[in-house]
Amino acid sequence: MDSERIRQIGQRLQWVRAGSAALAVNRRLLAGVPGGIGLSSPGFTQGGALPARYTADGAGLSPPLRWERLPEGTVSLLLLVEDPDAPFPVPLVHALAYDIAPGRGGLEEGALPVRLRGHAPEGFAMGRNFLGRTGWTPPAPPPGHGPHQYVFQLFALSAPPPFAWPPGRRFALATARASMLGLGTLTGSCQRA
Repeated sequence: MDSERIRQIGQRLQWVRAGSAALAVNRRLLAGVPGGIGLSSPGFTQGGALPARYTADGAGLSPPLRWERLPEGTVSLLLLVEDPDAPFPVPLVHALAYDIAPGRGGLEEGALPVRLRGHAPEGFAMGRNFLGRTGWTPPAPPPGHGPHQYVFQLFALSAPPPFAWPPGRRFALATARASMLGLGTLTGSCQRA
């Protein structure tokens, strides 16, 4: 299919989106989990455009992340990256990482690999993204579909999640909910003309 045809399809689907209400942090399951975790990136500003190096149009690296103000008792972190602007009924999961050591203070650029079996050198593991793979899928919104938000959601846990296999979004959140102490979010955007 040629690029003009793909752009036309993107334009026709411009108003079809899961919506921010469908993000994990806005689901009823997580009601009552306090915010307050500071999540930022030296690679982009809150609400700002993701540099091409963090998208499928560039190197496709995961952006660097920094966190602060973790709740007392945090022993593990879970990171979920979702696109609520995808033309699907639920946000697309671009990454689900867990067993992240809170004392690290952040993740370096490219720390989330495109594919991961077992644990990363940094010690964390990954669940399944929207492609069914364990790894990071860089942003690649449909051309002509308008801006897409990529929401990085960090959850502080009082215990490591007991996953026997790489989980998907729903199972990961339901399992980790009982040990959630707090959360923080960071949003970057990407658009293809």
